Amino acid sequence: MTLTQLQIFSLVAELQGFTAAAARLRISQSAVSHAIRQLERELDVELLQRRQGRVELSDIGRQLLPRIRGMLGLAETVRQEAADARGMRQGTLRIGSFGPTSSMRLLPAILAHYRAQYPGIEIHIDEGPDRLVLQWLQDRRIDIGFVVLPEPRFDTCALLEDQMVAVLPAHHALAGKSALTLAELCGDPFVLTEAGSAELVSHLFQAARLRPNIRYRCAQLLSTLEIVASGEAVTLVAEMALPKVPYPAGYVSLPLSPPVTRRVGLAVLSESEATPAARAFLQLAARLQREGRLGV
Repeated sequence: MTLTQLQIFSLVAELQGFTAAAARLRISQSAVSHAIRQLERELDVELLQRRQGRVELSDIGRQLLPRIRGMLGLAETVRQEAADARGMRQGTLRIGSFGPTSSMRLLPAILAHYRAQYPGIEIHIDEGPDRLVLQWLQDRRIDIGFVVLPEPRFDTCALLEDQMVAVLPAHHALAGKSALTLAELCGDPFVLTEAGSAELVSHLFQAARLRPNIRYRCAQLLSTLEIVASGEAVTLVAEMALPKVPYPAGYVSLPLSPPVTRRVGLAVLSESEATPAARAFLQLAARLQREGRLGV
């Protein structure tokens, strides 16, 4: 088997299709199919199942995928350590990001400094809910990811702390208060956003032995705010996730009483085994945080 075959298999599994993988790699679809057939022939197993135009992992394919991604990660580490000896002029860095706090508040500042130092590193950014970023780290789909802390399964670096705030329709009866309790949020329909703090929000209510009236679930924060602004529900989000200029108009945010904070940082599966590009990103972010240069 070759690294190229393993890379193609990993990408087909990620994108769930031969055509998409071929487009990403800028090769023909027949070349992708040929590489998969060769790999399956050598391993004497069916790695992928083709069903009505869809591509799905077989049981053994699903079992082998994390190991194959680990092999690809190790190969990238070898390449980058060699490049590091030459001044890390090339390589790839795969970053996982969730929600506005990391994608809009943290990532741009870190990337600006990183690109200035390592212009030859190709950067891939995948965005999804925080729980998905954790899964990507476990599966070795990404090298480094922004996560909500604490996260004991990984090596982490804290970057910022912000507070959780209640978000209400501007005309809500409680909108004029200076702060709200969790219990006061249970009297209205609640919209739960998956964009960065869903698990923390659920944990807060569970710890207080309260049950919010969850009427809506949204994957994106903007959709959540639209529902709140329309008067349909209330929600609980991290303050830094909110737009600097309120959009859409029609909602207000209030701190909680007692205050609740959320910490956000970077995580790698293992700092000692991370690629040089990932270690450099982690160390740069930590330095910018110490120097107060993250711009948040």
